[in-house]
Amino acid sequence: MEEKLKSLLEYVQSDGHICSMPPEWNALWEMLPDKQRIGNSWEPAPPLILAAWDSPILFKIIRFREHIEYAANYGIFDQVDEYLRSLKPVQWFYGD
Repeated sequence: MEEKLKSLLEYVQSDGHICSMPPEWNALWEMLPDKQRIGNSWEPAPPLILAAWDSPILFKIIRFREHIEYAANYGIFDQVDEYLRSLKPVQWFYGD
């Protein structure tokens, strides 16, 4: 699994990718199982979309990676891997 995770993380950071665009990132987050509301937030934390889209690029990279690692830890890695590799170039955010 470690090699598959490493391969996907390299893929999502290739070609200048930062993260997927907001609709696709939200779809990824919706795939994640066992989300829990904790106080005013969620575990795992939600994607940095809507008002949070103005977050620094590094924050987006870290949060996006957290979602992929969460998928690996909760048994849906293959589904997430297939989903992310199926995204078209216009469905990725490349930064400013």
